[in-house]
Amino acid sequence: MAGRGGARARPRPRPGPGRGWRLAGEAPALVPVPVASPSPFQCLERARGLRDLSGDGGVRKEELRPGRGPVVPPAASVAVKYSGYLEHWNEPFCTNCYSKSPGLMKLGKDITLGGLEIGLLTMKKGEAARFVFTPDYAYGRQGCPPLIPPNATVMFEVELLDFLDSDESDTFFELTAEQQDTFPLQKVLKVADTEREFGNYLYRKRHFEGAKDRYKRAFSILGRNPSTEVEQCQINAAKLLVLLNLSLTYLKLERPAQALAYGEKALEIDQRNAKALFRCGQACLCMTEYEKARDFLVRAQRIQPFNHDINNELKKLASCYKDYMEKEKEMCCRMFAPLNSSCG
Repeated sequence: MAGRGGARARPRPRPGPGRGWRLAGEAPALVPVPVASPSPFQCLERARGLRDLSGDGGVRKEELRPGRGPVVPPAASVAVKYSGYLEHWNEPFCTNCYSKSPGLMKLGKDITLGGLEIGLLTMKKGEAARFVFTPDYAYGRQGCPPLIPPNATVMFEVELLDFLDSDESDTFFELTAEQQDTFPLQKVLKVADTEREFGNYLYRKRHFEGAKDRYKRAFSILGRNPSTEVEQCQINAAKLLVLLNLSLTYLKLERPAQALAYGEKALEIDQRNAKALFRCGQACLCMTEYEKARDFLVRAQRIQPFNHDINNELKKLASCYKDYMEKEKEMCCRMFAPLNSSCG
């Protein structure tokens, strides 16, 4: 049953005792316990100045903390913390506030509660708000037994942590390979940048496998043949950012051979790129290829002589090489112990 005011279709309830409909990735639903003190829902109902978002009172909003920048665009992917409350209950029936790093959820796909989607489209990054949804914008006339009763009005507390506009990127990857080849270069570069931003978000959340996949997806569409030297420079600049991120991510995944390979690809574009030289040096050090590591790191140091990371990596290399030589010496002593009574 579709809700009024452009809301999305009401989600199908999930069967089972003590379980209501949940958003992807949230904590298990809690069985609410009645309390005598005012619930968050009741506090909101007494608040003044609720903004009617749907025009029929079905979705109302109270801003708790202002955000910054533009509002969430349609088809964006959002990272939110949320808790949903029933009237007269103090405990949330659904929440993801126990998660340290909520994943990205796509509007219209991972978030299908009509009222919540309408509310999110009015929010800015960093904003916190409360929303009240009438049944048509929440769980409908039948509710979601046994947790959510029929005709339930619900309240959601939401904090918008981040969002990424993936509309153009999604459209691009739905095209055939032939259609992608005819896509204007500036739009291709924008799609690649969006995919890189997705990778950066996942990297910051330490989801390195997911970040690596996003970076490789971005790199895969940057193989277009340019028609001018300016276009070649634009493509190379986009490739360089992705290759550096891939090299770093493979280091985090403890796969130094791949990190070295992508670092060397970056050096093919810019042989004096200090970050690329540094990544290659790190990768070689991980593989105990000390001479190659020293070569890359010294080249990086010549370009950025006061870079603490580079200098510290050279100190680490010297320490590792010293330990390596001492172990080699000890091994030689053991091998020739029958011939020599002592080893100086």
